[in-house]
Amino acid sequence: MYSYENYHKVKEEIEKRRTDAIARADARAEKLRSESEEIRIIDEQLSKTGLLIFKAACSGGDIAPIREQNKLLNARRGEILKKMGYPEDYSDIKYFCEKCSDSGYIGGAKMCSCFHEALVKATIASSGIGDLIEKQSFENFSLDHYKNNEKAYERMAQNLDRAKAYVRDFKSNKGNLLLVGTTGTGKTHISTAIAREVIELGYDVIYDSIHNIISDFEDDKFKSGYSYTEQKSEKYLECDLLIIDDLGTEFATPFYTSGLYEIINTRLLAGRPTVISTNLNQKQLQERYGVQIASRIAGCFTPLLFA
Repeated sequence: MYSYENYHKVKEEIEKRRTDAIARADARAEKLRSESEEIRIIDEQLSKTGLLIFKAACSGGDIAPIREQNKLLNARRGEILKKMGYPEDYSDIKYFCEKCSDSGYIGGAKMCSCFHEALVKATIASSGIGDLIEKQSFENFSLDHYKNNEKAYERMAQNLDRAKAYVRDFKSNKGNLLLVGTTGTGKTHISTAIAREVIELGYDVIYDSIHNIISDFEDDKFKSGYSYTEQKSEKYLECDLLIIDDLGTEFATPFYTSGLYEIINTRLLAGRPTVISTNLNQKQLQERYGVQIASRIAGCFTPLLFA
């Protein structure tokens, strides 16, 4: 699900939003009390209402008179505010989200839509392709580019359907995809659309080039200053969905091959899905990365051939 970092980042933002809303309301109320002695007295009386109701309830007393007095005080307060030129709700707390009062949860248990939307935005921002996700989706993937080639059109229509099915079944069937095709055939658009939909389902997605991914593994292995808990490569092994872009375009080295094997093998053993886009066919993958990697990709990834 959403990463620990994104969840707590958004949670802190919402908590601050609530604190700020209360502080602004308190400041407005204090302003009113400084301008009107009667408002100050009414506010002092209203602040004691809760305690009076609690005491009456504990002693078995009637709380109706207290509520009626509270109603009259609020009515009088509203009249004074109107005369002062303020709206009756001037000192009320004005939350950004009225549904959850900026708590992030409704009824203390159900996540509010405002929290979910903020988590989606935070996850998109941290996914590595925030700008692309905003522009590319299943809805704006056009098959018109292939309409002059019947076979290509049929293949791409099938790829689009299978990509949508991959997202639709993601919760119950977290498989792996291999998007194969030359530059400009739509691999990035489809993989971006997959990332967008999976994030909206509530999962942590990382999308990056193989070059950047392996560079983080190199930093962890050869550079000082990173403790075990700060390893930059860990996120690629732990995220709910990893999308590796442009496999085969990097300058391959034994370390790259070793890193790629660790990523693929670790995620397969943990049952964490991976989507890879590449311009290499099965033979080229084996020639470049060896039998171990090529066989795992061939045996555990569903290929989508792009025209």
